[in-house]
This record gives sequence, structure tokens and C-alpha cells, in this order.
Amino acid sequence: MSTTITLKGNEVHTIGVLPSVGTTIRDFALVDSGLHVKTLDNFDGKKKVFNIFPSIDTPTCASSARKFNEEASSLDNTVVINVSRDLPFALGRFCAAEGLSNVETLSDFRGSFGDDYEVTIADSPMKGLLSRAVIVTDADNKVIYTEQVSEIADEPNYEAALAALK
Repeated sequence: MSTTITLKGNEVHTIGVLPSVGTTIRDFALVDSGLHVKTLDNFDGKKKVFNIFPSIDTPTCASSARKFNEEASSLDNTVVINVSRDLPFALGRFCAAEGLSNVETLSDFRGSFGDDYEVTIADSPMKGLLSRAVIVTDADNKVIYTEQVSEIADEPNYEAALAALK
């Protein structure tokens, strides 16, 4: 079962559906800008906001990374994890240039996060990239909120994602 979203009004599909509220998220292996692998264990005991997007080099993705970075500093026991298939070097360059220090920005360039969380785009010119989505978990890795953004060019609902943490 795929999810239908749009890219500037044109129909696009993901390979599946986001994890359901109440389920436990799967482990992952994502790469940071220093080429170190980060897994679920690295964020043990913290609430998590996964800000998932196609590429940091697009205006909407950059905006969502900035917005979650601004909000992250005020969140107790919470980590924001930006995830895309960009190379770790590009993600590191962007974060350094933007001064983003309150978030983890990790790459799925050699992992299976997109497939495991069913956010990989299945068709269109963006095939293989990750869709724009947000997954929020509690400190025990149980999903408490999800949003598959219906139009890739739109920003996620920041308020709803952050409200789920309170």
C-alpha cells in the first residue's frame, strides 16, 4: 500500500505508509557529517522528532530544518533528527552555514531508513528520495504523532508536531 502525495500538484507515491501512532519505531543506521553511524541507541531515553525531507538544498527543506532548530532549544529531553538522502557532507555544510546546532542532521545515503519508515518516493523525478514527513515519538520510542505532508513543496505542521510532545 503506497501513499499518494503531490509535487507541485503532480501525483507522486511513497512506497508505503508512515508508522502508526502507538507502534514502536524500528532501529536505524544514519550517518552524521563526520561519517559516524548513529542508531536509535544514540538517542535512548529522549523524545524524538524526525524531520524527514527530500533534500536540504531546497527552500522548503531548509526552512523546516531552521524552524525545528529554533524550536528544539526549548524542548525538554527531546532531540530533533533531520533525515534525508543528501550526502553527509552537504548536510554538514548546510548546518555550519546556517548555525544549526540544536538538531541532529543525518543522512540515509547508505541506509534503509526510507524503506523501513516507508517514506521513500516510489516514482516521479524524485524517485528514491525521501518524502516530506514528520514522526514524533515519546522517550520509549512509541509513535505519538505523524504527518505525511501531502504536497512536497509545503512545510510540515510544526505546531501540531511540537504540541504532541507536551
